[in-house]
Amino acid sequence: MRVCLAVTAMVVVAFAIPLGLVVREMARDRAVSDAERRAAALGPTLSITGDRDKLAWALAAAQDGPGGRMALHIPATGDRPALDIGPRRAARDDLAATRRLGRASLSAVAGGSVLLQPTALSSGKIALVEVFVPEAEMTKGVRRAWLVLGGVGIALIVGSVAVADRLGIRMVKPARRLVRAAHELGEGRLGARVREEGPTELRLAAVAFNSMADQVVQLLANERELAADLSHRLRTPLTVLRLNTASLGDGPAAEQTRAAVEQLEREVDTIIRTAREAKPQTAAQGPGAGCDAAEVIRERMGFWSALAEDEGRTVRVAGVERPVRIPVVRSDLAAALDALLGNVFRHTPEGTAFSVDVHNGEDAVLVLVSDAGPGIPDPRAALARGGSSGGAGSTGLGLDIVRRLAESTGGDARIGRSVLGGTEVRIRLQLGRESGDGRRVTARLRRAHRGSRRPRTAGVP
Repeated sequence: MRVCLAVTAMVVVAFAIPLGLVVREMARDRAVSDAERRAAALGPTLSITGDRDKLAWALAAAQDGPGGRMALHIPATGDRPALDIGPRRAARDDLAATRRLGRASLSAVAGGSVLLQPTALSSGKIALVEVFVPEAEMTKGVRRAWLVLGGVGIALIVGSVAVADRLGIRMVKPARRLVRAAHELGEGRLGARVREEGPTELRLAAVAFNSMADQVVQLLANERELAADLSHRLRTPLTVLRLNTASLGDGPAAEQTRAAVEQLEREVDTIIRTAREAKPQTAAQGPGAGCDAAEVIRERMGFWSALAEDEGRTVRVAGVERPVRIPVVRSDLAAALDALLGNVFRHTPEGTAFSVDVHNGEDAVLVLVSDAGPGIPDPRAALARGGSSGGAGSTGLGLDIVRRLAESTGGDARIGRSVLGGTEVRIRLQLGRESGDGRRVTARLRRAHRGSRRPRTAGVP
């Protein structure tokens, strides 16, 4: 503000002072020009006659003559004496100098200036026309012009201050909001954002800040999701361990082992629920993310088949003889399969058969996990629990992983009745969809967590 005021004042002074001097000089030139015009009007009369009466009449008829501002000084010629008509204000030395030089001169006198205009007579002598120019004529209109210039200068300064104040507010307010939002983010308020307004630089800073804040929220959500995902993967070996404890028989040691396993399962469930308090958001996988679904299914079924054999379960796997490329990462598909197969072992009796089928289509890959258990009374509600925080005995993350896996590719997950008589979970993985930057949309698995959370029913993860 001070800099703007100083610069504006300097500019106004730099223009106003020279302009004021020019105005004063123009007023002086205008007054002198008027005096020269009045003096020149008597030239023809002087060249025609030298009679005093006629000259006096001509002088009286001239402008400003009656006011006593004009005078004639005619030198002596022959038998005619020198004539001085009108009041003389110029010094005699000035008169003599003007006659000698033969050109007009301007001399300062009391109350103004005197113009001496030489005029040649028919006799060859030089007569002088004296015109008095009052000081008021020399400065006529100058004061008013200076006042106008001063007013314009003050108006410019005031206007520049007002404009600078508006511009300053336009810059200061967004900057203060940015500082306030930075403090709020530093205090842990992850919802702090800045409106993108103000000058271009501040708008870019606001965009960068909001992007940074989104990244912070995303990274924190990633950590929570990672903790929940890793904890859920612990449930697979825990399920095996719990089932193995059933073969320990009776006795204090066996009961203690089973109690310890149950306690460990409860702790894992608590970790999962705590980690999922916030909606996770993860970044997309890089270009080329994907895996061979057939290979992953063969590997995971090798693990679960051993446990199925111990429980007398019949296992069938189909569609994994040839490679089946899908646009999701290997670990996410394995986690989804482990979640579904873990559900089969947890919620169906021993000896219940199950199967995994893969169907490779032109635009989608279908993965079907079926069992011969009692089925799910309300499949839609069970799948909806994947977006909530779970209920007693269920974290809801199992089906949530499956749902997110499918939706991230543009596909979906559905629960229905299988040909075995129990539950069938169908995962449709869409193929060939790419984002604008060339990366597959299917790689954005965990971004699907942005969906709304809905209540869950106990007993189905």
